Amino acid sequence: MRSLIFILGLSLTFCLVDVQRHEEIVKFVNKLRTTWKAKLYERDIAPLVGAWKDNEETELEEKKVFKTSNANLPESFDLREAYPECETLREIRDQSRCGACWAFGAAEAMSDRLCIHSGGKLQTRVSAQHLLTCCTSCGNGCFGGYPSATFSYWKSTGIPTGGLYGDTTTCKPYFLPPCNDHMHECSDYVNTPSCEKNCQASYGKTVDEDKSYGVSSYSVRGEENIKKEIYENGSVEGTFSVYEDFADYSSGVYQHVTGSYLGGHAIKIIGWGVTANGVKYWLIANSWNETWGEKGYFRMLRGANECGIEGSAVAGMPKL
Repeated sequence: MRSLIFILGLSLTFCLVDVQRHEEIVKFVNKLRTTWKAKLYERDIAPLVGAWKDNEETELEEKKVFKTSNANLPESFDLREAYPECETLREIRDQSRCGACWAFGAAEAMSDRLCIHSGGKLQTRVSAQHLLTCCTSCGNGCFGGYPSATFSYWKSTGIPTGGLYGDTTTCKPYFLPPCNDHMHECSDYVNTPSCEKNCQASYGKTVDEDKSYGVSSYSVRGEENIKKEIYENGSVEGTFSVYEDFADYSSGVYQHVTGSYLGGHAIKIIGWGVTANGVKYWLIANSWNETWGEKGYFRMLRGANECGIEGSAVAGMPKL
């Protein structure tokens, strides 16, 4: 009993130290009056950043040829406005307390592209759960994975549908309920479930009957090429380096100000723009639910490869 009390007390101490640390970060960022504002969420994001850097086996061929010239790209662009018929473009998912960002960013971009390239006919939710649990070549489930490998897997093997936790209208919905912003509920690491060979019983289809496929997979590098790819084909999965201050983002255009490196994070980039003050940004959907950031979205400094965001994005074309 004494040991249990000691462990609980030690955990509480770590929690309090973390909160104090982020209170200091919030004060520091807001005092600088930089391009973004911070607030305290009281949520540890360390378990959530699970995007790994590519190796020789996972790295995709770079796409270099586009239809659109730099001069013809608009100053601002938002896929939600360009394709209002696509429901997934306005959907913020929640990876909960699993480092599944690499699977979420991919599944979200694939879902968007199926809708965009079908003219709105396919309102498909590609399953992040299936990628997380069944794509062994992609990584290690809740403990991280390669975003590039997900698009190769989509092309070679296919992925069934899967919505949010509790969804009964798809094959493989996500296994964890949404998190709120309290560390004691959403900060512990969680083990990856086993790969289920069948759809949930209420769905009525087999996994193979339910799969969508990609016909290509590639990487896109640099500000202008990433913009062209989004403009021509839809959402891309991007990755960047996460530092402590990103956890406290509330609004504005994020750029790293302070704090230690935590790991790589994968997200979905859906557009770009310029603020009234002339600050260029990427428009990005995160997977930490709508209570974080700008209702689940955030903007990141564009044109300076902030935190490596322009180093490489990945994508693929859907098979229709």
